[in-house]
Amino acid sequence: MAIRNTALLCASAAGLALSSTPVWAEGQTPSLEKMWQIIQEQQATISKLKEALETTREETTRTQDSVEKTQKNVEAVANAVENKASSAGTGWWNRTSLGGYGEMHYQGGAKDQLDFHRFVLFFGHEFNDNIRFASELELEHAFSADGEPGEVELEQAYIEADLNESTQIYGGVHLVPVGLINEGHEPPTFYGVERNAVEKNIIPATWWEGGLGMRGAIGDSGFSYDAMVSSGLELNAANGYKVRSGRQKVAEANFKNQAYTGRLSYSGIPGIKMAGSVYYQSDATQGAGDALTGKGVSALLLTANVDAKWRGFGMRALYANWSLDGAEVDLTGRDKQVGYYVEPSYKFSLPLGAFDTAQLGVFYRYSNWDNNKGLRGNTGINRHIFGANFWPVEDVVLKMDYIIEDRESTIRNLKSLNLGIGYQF
Repeated sequence: MAIRNTALLCASAAGLALSSTPVWAEGQTPSLEKMWQIIQEQQATISKLKEALETTREETTRTQDSVEKTQKNVEAVANAVENKASSAGTGWWNRTSLGGYGEMHYQGGAKDQLDFHRFVLFFGHEFNDNIRFASELELEHAFSADGEPGEVELEQAYIEADLNESTQIYGGVHLVPVGLINEGHEPPTFYGVERNAVEKNIIPATWWEGGLGMRGAIGDSGFSYDAMVSSGLELNAANGYKVRSGRQKVAEANFKNQAYTGRLSYSGIPGIKMAGSVYYQSDATQGAGDALTGKGVSALLLTANVDAKWRGFGMRALYANWSLDGAEVDLTGRDKQVGYYVEPSYKFSLPLGAFDTAQLGVFYRYSNWDNNKGLRGNTGINRHIFGANFWPVEDVVLKMDYIIEDRESTIRNLKSLNLGIGYQF
């Protein structure tokens, strides 16, 4: 702008000088007085031009200073914004995550009760790209106090680190790597209002221990493994050697005898996941021994499971078998505790206006389990469940099922209609 003004001033001054110079007729010579007058007029014009040029130089200098100052201010603001963003990016809150799930059930039949069964929160934190923390805190049955049914439980709290892209190690309170439900028990992920009875009573889900573990993939074979060394069960005559009652939940857990768990999984075929696991504890009495011989009771759990999906069709199946070896436990019939179930299902989309991603699934499950299989002639409990799940969105589910249960100790079949609602986030 300043250069343009200078050009205009020069042009104007030149025009002024030319316009002030008279045009003489050919052959005429001005007098000395006229020449002197012309010279004075041109000198005045030149002086005005110099003044204009000087003014333009000053304006140009001021403009350049202003531009440089503005440029420095912009750079300072940009640096401040960048530093702020960098500082915010390293804050702990940017590496901390929150999640959870919950479920409320209505159980019909003889129970006829409403229960907010579980309210669970997940807290996680990434210390860096390779080391992280994960936890699961649960409130069961809505209210925990003396004489009330509720419990507050820390089901997971562990540190995990990546050894490489396919191998992780962890330490702390962790779910035992067995079965289907024990590690994947969020309500939208399984059929039925309640978790299946076989994994609840035989495995027994949900089951967690404190210890060290490792997991990883075996190349590109589709196989993966889990291994865990941990605290174990504490079984005795007081809890009737029933496995579920022997969980210590890492609450001042007796650690005189540790447990070892291994699992081999295969997912190399799209839509199919298979796994087999082994849990072994050389003395599940934690050194106390049984009342008859004083010797320890060894405990061995074998499980096998499959979870297959194909074009909406699904099939889940699981088998679990405990072998307890001890003189006293043999008398109770709980030296063998066995269960299995099969669960075919079909899931399909059901667009409903605003719920354009809604899905409906129907299923049937047959279960059989026995915590006293060692007693001669004991056939355990047979359960048939027919039901449906409705997902208005992927992480919210409404459930309904009808149970027919045949217990050996009862004459009549037990029947109940059950309803549930669950979520995860």
